Amino acid sequence: MMTGTWPLVPSVIALLAALVAILFAGGALARTADELADRTGMGEAVAGALLLGAVTSLPGIATTIIGSVRQDAEFALANPIGGIAVQTVWLAIADLLYRRSNIEHAAASLENVLQALVLVALLCLPVVAYATPKLAILWVHPASLLIPVIYLYGLVLLRRLRREPMWFARRTSDTRQDVPAEESSGASIRRLWFRLAALAAVVAATGFLIGQGGLGVVAASGLPSGFVGFTLTTAITSLPELITLIAAVRIGALTLGIGNILGGNAFDALMIFLADATYRPGSIYSEANLSGLLFTGMTTLMTATLAAGLVIRERRGIGFEGAAIPLIYLATVVLLLIRPG
Repeated sequence: MMTGTWPLVPSVIALLAALVAILFAGGALARTADELADRTGMGEAVAGALLLGAVTSLPGIATTIIGSVRQDAEFALANPIGGIAVQTVWLAIADLLYRRSNIEHAAASLENVLQALVLVALLCLPVVAYATPKLAILWVHPASLLIPVIYLYGLVLLRRLRREPMWFARRTSDTRQDVPAEESSGASIRRLWFRLAALAAVVAATGFLIGQGGLGVVAASGLPSGFVGFTLTTAITSLPELITLIAAVRIGALTLGIGNILGGNAFDALMIFLADATYRPGSIYSEANLSGLLFTGMTTLMTATLAAGLVIRERRGIGFEGAAIPLIYLATVVLLLIRPG
């Protein structure tokens, strides 16, 4: 058993405690972010990407760093990439819950399309790193260093697109516009920011429990750490995205909900850089096995499928993307289980 790893029962209890805390905070996060989007004028897509995306990614950040510091390269990489995959599946669930039309149709937003494309670019960098694992500047792979650069440039493009859009989504009777709500909670903007920070602290604290609990499950069960990181721990760390997405759908803030998922996915891509930077023996890709290449490639395919769904905007049902994304995820899990080594 890895030094400092918790036994199985405390690990399971920690995961359940984190689950309860996330369930408590998720709905309040969506309502707070939606009101801040209206009151500050930043818009739902940007609020979803920056506010919700950052806050709901905090458990995953802590889980990834714990895996990296404890020198489990496969677990550390599986968590951020698995988080992107699971959170993309959440959109298919939201499609089932939103009965009026296809959610990608209703939440027409060029900002979300751009975020999806930036995410595809970010996911390509680990693939390059897997192919050249011995390259390193100090102990970090150059491809990892490019991740925050491309992420920040993506935010610049997102701001430019919101100010001066060169394309417009065709409006239909099912399109939900990003219009500020007429009613508010009555709280001041300062109090809303404080509430968001308090909820963020609760969500962030769950990351330590999930990281320790996940490594405990790996040690006690003998399951591959990449498989546990891609499925179990990411399912829990990604629950804030699911809960806030469902809450956003219920209050009609569809663009906020999708922006939350795509923004959270972009933050998870930043975690790949953090995993490499906190893995001190060398570049983390030199220690991770080829299962990482498998789930990175499949997650990129899921993101590209989502981007296509946002562009095509099928009007009824869950659309081709709502059916394809869960199937790609399930295929990835099966391949991780049957892949030798």
